[in-house]
Amino acid sequence: MRGRGFDGDVIEVVLDGLESTGLLSDARFTESYIEWRVGRGSGPVRIRRELRERGIDGAMISGFLEIYSGEWQERLKVVHDRKYGSEPAQDRKELSRRARFLEYRGFPGELIRQFLFDFD
Repeated sequence: MRGRGFDGDVIEVVLDGLESTGLLSDARFTESYIEWRVGRGSGPVRIRRELRERGIDGAMISGFLEIYSGEWQERLKVVHDRKYGSEPAQDRKELSRRARFLEYRGFPGELIRQFLFDFD
């Protein structure tokens, strides 16, 4: 807003007003952002990194990610199957390619290893 010529004091007053009425809330943003990213196939590592880059507190992120804690394995499978189908990898090169893809999507390495090696 400062880039558009608004006075810093006016910006502070407006932001304080929005926060006090509940229209501007880190918790609401965090919950909504996580729900959106999970729906788009992102894993917890990527979501956490993106929220930290946006200045959201780590404890708040952990609290909201905890809601999905029992679902990450199933979500990883859905993301994998959407890209590769249900056929197992034919060789190590393909297995590595799939692991890199899932890592890029933000799933933890341990979850990826469990999935890919149980998959074979």
